[in-house]
Amino acid sequence: MTYVSGFVTPVEESRKAEYLQSAKDAWPLFKEYGALSMMENWGDHVPEGKQTDLRRAVDLKDGETVVYSFIVWPDRETSKACEDSYESDERWHSLAMPFDGKRMIYGGFETIFSAEA
Repeated sequence: MTYVSGFVTPVEESRKAEYLQSAKDAWPLFKEYGALSMMENWGDHVPEGKQTDLRRAVDLKDGETVVYSFIVWPDRETSKACEDSYESDERWHSLAMPFDGKRMIYGGFETIFSAEA
């Protein structure tokens, strides 16, 4: 089975094109480190919940939307090796980060079921 790194990030709506470009710029590095795929998803239906929701999770501000992203890896070890490279590979530091990284939430997930049409 595969491994997935998931991210939920607040992004200013006016920076959508800049955010998209940053994802496109980062993909070759993720791919070089072994990523199988990457998907960026711009929120267009992110409802407010009664107890908790994605908006509160990232402390969403006026003029922002929630972006849900994930990277698929062959295994946790490959994901971890890429994560470890953030400190040693200077190329990561040259990438634009058009969002507030302090409000991004993320995690790694072992795939337990997968299906495709």
